[in-house]
Amino acid sequence: MKPFPLLLGVLAAQSLPRSRLPFAFRTARDAATFAAMSGELTVGFLGAGKMATALAKGFLRAGLVAADRLIASDVAAGARQVFAQETGARAVSDNAEVTRDAEVLIVAVKPAQVVEVLAALKPEIGARHLVISIAAGVPLARLEAALPPGTRVIRVMPNTPALVGAGAAAFSLGTAARAEDGALAQRLLSAVGLALEVKEPLLDAVTGVSGSGPAFGYLMIEALSDGGVAAGLPRDVATKLAAQTLLGAARMVLDTGLHPGALKDLVTSPGGTTIEGVHELEKAGVRAGLMNAVRAAADKARKLGQS
Repeated sequence: MKPFPLLLGVLAAQSLPRSRLPFAFRTARDAATFAAMSGELTVGFLGAGKMATALAKGFLRAGLVAADRLIASDVAAGARQVFAQETGARAVSDNAEVTRDAEVLIVAVKPAQVVEVLAALKPEIGARHLVISIAAGVPLARLEAALPPGTRVIRVMPNTPALVGAGAAAFSLGTAARAEDGALAQRLLSAVGLALEVKEPLLDAVTGVSGSGPAFGYLMIEALSDGGVAAGLPRDVATKLAAQTLLGAARMVLDTGLHPGALKDLVTSPGGTTIEGVHELEKAGVRAGLMNAVRAAADKARKLGQS
């Protein structure tokens, strides 16, 4: 097996403009030389639940890793069975087996189990490993304290739409993590949606916006559907229209790059129907309510991280 830093460079070379590539891949020749090595990257999941399965399927769809280079562990036989069926990869009961076989370790167990799991694997983890945690609320300091000194660690805040390839994740690098480790994390996470690097103190705010945000979105879809039913639409028609409308609005923001306020103004004709609805939303305090919801969720995340 070739040194793992070279494998990090392979994926970074595939995802970054040449001017931003790690030093070993500044030229097209360097990238081509090592491109054939990408099949040697093995990704292991500690925990084989829904999020781990969704990530693995995204990696496979994007061609980042082959099924025979994926492995997951879980104490639950049902979770192992589903992971194996949906990915065609190995699923085992022993965490140590994953650590021995994989260079990238994605920690996907429940937050309360993270420190215990990593502490048990401490003798198995070495310089060749990159540890990526998707456990909500577990800070980098706690992750690093449970691992050998100098272990490269990345903390990720994913969200549940990753299950359908539409996730919005943010990640932060630990003290020993390198730029190419971040490039690899971004490449992997981008397989199931959007991935942005932020400073760790901002991850609580990310939790408020994109971690908890899907629930706020579902509430809006449900409310729009209720309004449609109140106006005479059948429930199934109202719900589909509401969901597609928010999906389309989100795509407009992302694809046009215009400010949401500018896009709102494009829909609100003078004296028209939309401005009447917007006026009612403003009277009801919907804007302030959503802002308060994000701040409350972020504050709660901050408190959980300190406990």
